[in-house]
Amino acid sequence: MAMNTPDEGKWTEAIEKQTSKVPSGVYLSAAMLVMATSLAFKCFGKKHTALFIGQWAAPLLIMGVYNKIVKTEGHD
Repeated sequence: MAMNTPDEGKWTEAIEKQTSKVPSGVYLSAAMLVMATSLAFKCFGKKHTALFIGQWAAPLLIMGVYNKIVKTEGHD
């Protein structure tokens, strides 16, 4: 039994159309850069800054997954 899904709003469709143009490797590269930067701050004794910057990796990777889904599945 298929469920009816409401149409995505115009705003969401516009965002997905633009973000699908970004290569998936950009998000992975950004996440790796953030992790390396976090490690550098940790090595220089800036513990709190390292933790703050290190937390950016997960959202970047999630955005990369979302980007990949939009590219493969398309938008409504």
